[in-house]
Amino acid sequence: MDRNQSTTRADLLERKLAHLKILSRLLGHELHGQTGSRVTLSREEVLEVRTTLDLFIEDIMRGRTPGVNTAPVTRVEPEVVPARIN
Repeated sequence: MDRNQSTTRADLLERKLAHLKILSRLLGHELHGQTGSRVTLSREEVLEVRTTLDLFIEDIMRGRTPGVNTAPVTRVEPEVVPARIN
C-alpha cells in the first residue's frame, strides 16, 4: 500500500493543526498558572511560541502546491528589533 493512499485528508489536517494545539496548550497553561489581569511570559516561552508559529507556517506553505508535498519553502525570518529597557 502506498503511503499517500493510506493518509486521509483528516489525518493531514490534524497533523498540520498539531502545532497550533501545542501553542494553545502552552498559552492555556500560562493563563491557568498566573492570576490577575496581566500575564508574563519569559523570553524562552516567547521563542517557543515563535518557533511553533514558524513551523505551522512552513508546513502550510509546503502543502500549497497541489499534489506535491516537497515544494520549496521560503523561510519566514522576522526582523530583529532591539529590546527597550524600562
